[in-house]
Amino acid sequence: MTNRWFGLTIDCADPARLSLFWSALLDLPPSAEHGDDPGWATLGTRNGDQPRITFQRVSEAKTSKVRLHLDVEVDDIEVARAHVEGLGGSWSGDRHDYDEGVVLVMLDPEGHEFCLVQFYN
Repeated sequence: MTNRWFGLTIDCADPARLSLFWSALLDLPPSAEHGDDPGWATLGTRNGDQPRITFQRVSEAKTSKVRLHLDVEVDDIEVARAHVEGLGGSWSGDRHDYDEGVVLVMLDPEGHEFCLVQFYN
């Protein structure tokens, strides 16, 4: 039996808005998989080089810290932070400095946490 991770689904209020944010941040193309259904949006494909990300509309609001998040490797942490903020995301104020690099905890436009990670050479 072969198992392969092919994607991640993120619950949200506005799938179209979040898919635009993540598409710009990760340079992942939108998929036509869900047609004009406003309850869904997908980036990438099942057979792409990277796992796809699907956004699913849910009625309940996010109420606490997520228990699973994305780590996004970047070349320059401050440039990446400015890029996220320019796309409508924000910095949580949390910065972690480690021997191998630095991590900023960021928030997407709906408040989902994710990390920008710059590794030192």
